[in-house]
Amino acid sequence: QAQLVESGGGLVQAGGSLRLSCAASGLIFNNYFMGWFRQAPGKEREFVSGITWRGDLTYFADSVKGRFTTSTDNAKNTVYLQMSSLKPEDTAVYYCAGKYGSSRYSDVKVYTHWGQGTQVTVSS
Repeated sequence: QAQLVESGGGLVQAGGSLRLSCAASGLIFNNYFMGWFRQAPGKEREFVSGITWRGDLTYFADSVKGRFTTSTDNAKNTVYLQMSSLKPEDTAVYYCAGKYGSSRYSDVKVYTHWGQGTQVTVSS
């Protein structure tokens, strides 16, 4: 089993930046895939970004393209979500999630491992 622990959320003004981290431990293999999701109050959990464990392929939701980037540090078993030009509508609890294989990467139902979530609040 893999375990995921997130950090880095907080309160930021619109236009600001935050970096989220997701430290992974346990059964991590080269075909592991990491996704970032978010859930705002009263809304369903939605896909934000995804990255292969080797970091060679990345995917983003249209709503964050050009503002968010994601990267991996395999030496630290950590994945990052760098968020810039933040907007109030980015306010949500952000989750990292993991699974084996990259198919259906935007489907919340196929992820088997989840972090505890971290709150990101963007003030206007």
